[in-house]
Amino acid sequence: MKYDFDTPVPRRGTDSCKWDSAAAEGVLPMWVADMDFRTAPAITEALRRRVEHGIFGYTHVPESYYEVVAGWFARRHGWRIERDWVICLPGVVPALSAIIKALTVPGDKVLIQTPVYNCFFSSIRNNGCEIVTSPLVPVGNTYVIDYDDLEAKASDPGVKLMLLCNPHNPVGRVWTRAELLRIGEICLRHDVVVVADEIHCELVFSGHSYTPFASLSEDFLHHSVTCISPSKAFNIAGLQIANIVSADAGRRARIDRAVNDNEVCDVNPFGVLATRAAYNEGAEWLDELIGYLHANYRCMRDFCREHLPDFPITELEGTYLVWMDCRRLGIPSHEMEQRLIAEARLWLNAGTMYGAEGEGFMRWNIACPRVLLMDGLNRFLGFVKTVRAGASAPQSPAGAERNGGR
Repeated sequence: MKYDFDTPVPRRGTDSCKWDSAAAEGVLPMWVADMDFRTAPAITEALRRRVEHGIFGYTHVPESYYEVVAGWFARRHGWRIERDWVICLPGVVPALSAIIKALTVPGDKVLIQTPVYNCFFSSIRNNGCEIVTSPLVPVGNTYVIDYDDLEAKASDPGVKLMLLCNPHNPVGRVWTRAELLRIGEICLRHDVVVVADEIHCELVFSGHSYTPFASLSEDFLHHSVTCISPSKAFNIAGLQIANIVSADAGRRARIDRAVNDNEVCDVNPFGVLATRAAYNEGAEWLDELIGYLHANYRCMRDFCREHLPDFPITELEGTYLVWMDCRRLGIPSHEMEQRLIAEARLWLNAGTMYGAEGEGFMRWNIACPRVLLMDGLNRFLGFVKTVRAGASAPQSPAGAERNGGR
């Protein structure tokens, strides 16, 4: 490989949310969705040149930025984005909040497919809207859509928007063209606008293909809003850059007004530069990254089959987030998260962050050098062995246990 994804890069002491948030010493963080890899060299070099200039005032987003974004999506994904459709802002979460604010009024309902990205819940609630869930259905080692339930929920006149996670976090699905068509047809029938969070769109493995929801038809294009960003694929979340794409002029004007009302209209100059470098010069690095992430997933899958057969993981079609079924251990997800940190020095995300359907599940972030992935898997295996050994140990007499508890 031309690029090095194997060598660990020390991140403790860099004010990293991922690495410096744990109170305990020696915790291996495999939770929040950023990667433990240096970004593409072309991005680093572009930022270095900008730093050497030495002045970091307010930035104007140049026309070349929009050209680069449109060029990337046309080349890589076959989706032609017009310049006027794009609103630039600091992140996808602020984008979701602004879109909901613009296209609903308090009391409206917003449809989501659970388990799903935790910020969907907060963005809906913070805008005074009601959450309506259409749970995904586990089938074997993957999840599918219950279209009858989705149609029933979308038919409620109070439902104004559907937040679509494509690819899906946390279950790792890359929705097929056929699946997206059925979702879109349901939403069109019931006049539900689709808001597609496609932040993980670049991270799709061999045998699967990302389809931009808005690219499927003119009707879908004009009945949807899409959120995109290079932040996940190129590990630049801290540079705070994202785009809202809306082809409907009236809807776009309302969203732009909400972006300004929420005071999230200014972007980081480094984010603009990084996006241009990523989309102009980062394709080769990204392709190697995807291959490495897929190999990490296969490594984890094989480890679990051999050593953790009671803890199946879903088939990962895209993203670097693995969904593990831990129900056989009989520990609630939130408690398991805390116990893993305290007893195994391993930080995973509790499945209940992503809705009630996540109870008993844990989410792993495997975007790290393989040596760290193996360390995490072995820590988890040790935790499981310890828990099961304790469960099978002879119990103290009831009276003695009560006395010892005083």
